[in-house]
Amino acid sequence: MYNSDVEALDAFVQKYRDLRKEIAKVIVGQEQVLDDLLIAIFSRGHALLVGVPGLAKTLMVNTLSETLGLKYNRIQFTPDLMPSDIIGTEILDESRHFRFNKGPVFANIILADEINRTPPKTQAALLEAMQEKAVTVAGNRYKLEEPFFVLATQNPIEQEGTYPLPEAQLDRFMFNIWLDYPSFKEEIDVVKSTTTEYEADLKIILSSEEIIYFQNLIRRIPVPDNVYEYAVRLVAKTRRLTESAHPWANDYLTWGAGPRASQYLIIGAKTHAAIHGKYSPDIEDVNAVAATVLRHRIVRNYKSEAEGIGVDDIIAELLK
Repeated sequence: MYNSDVEALDAFVQKYRDLRKEIAKVIVGQEQVLDDLLIAIFSRGHALLVGVPGLAKTLMVNTLSETLGLKYNRIQFTPDLMPSDIIGTEILDESRHFRFNKGPVFANIILADEINRTPPKTQAALLEAMQEKAVTVAGNRYKLEEPFFVLATQNPIEQEGTYPLPEAQLDRFMFNIWLDYPSFKEEIDVVKSTTTEYEADLKIILSSEEIIYFQNLIRRIPVPDNVYEYAVRLVAKTRRLTESAHPWANDYLTWGAGPRASQYLIIGAKTHAAIHGKYSPDIEDVNAVAATVLRHRIVRNYKSEAEGIGVDDIIAELLK
């Protein structure tokens, strides 16, 4: 497609800018959130989006799928949702043969809306799909179409009738992205654009083949040894009562991050470097993705809650 990886990376930067410009026709503000989402997509990762209702989470995903030319399905997670409602089920057809009826997980982008509203058994139905990019039904394995990306949303304020996500499932998400309220000016722009007849005409910027090509390209980006060492050392700091533990980890954490955090720090740093026109990541790129990679992988203890020290406060201290 391109004569060299350098030429391909330059083309990727331009495509990324075009993509952001197209998304801006619909989504006002949320620059960092969109960057994090796109970094997750090009890193072949999944993202957990945490924010109160009404912050355009669904609209954001819908807009992304349109500009990326991908098939998109939304699954509303409820307490009565069954695993078969996600992955599909076998049915007996007219000729009395069992036929697999595919569920909504067979798409490129899955929006798992309010994922913590369904019991662990149903949450677990997504685990194989997220990790193996395949589902198993009645002993048969079905591959999911690439690229495959799960975006799950969670409401941080309404805890009644929710089931906390198990650590094993949280660890499958590359990023935990916090969505904040828009600024005063942004909210005015949102209200203006959504209370008129204006409807954006979105163009497809990247095809699924191009996305896969750029995902593979990012994997080939070289990383200096000192950046690998920095990422692994940063994760090791979160593991309390170990040789590498940071004093804050010993004081305020009950559990630290596993090796998957180190992997995601490096692949996230590669993508962060690529979108900013760099041919190799540095420590600054690792720091840029550290909070979104670590915040759902470290578990605070009672002392940190009592002293009002949040997860992001701890991560900021680790980065000093």
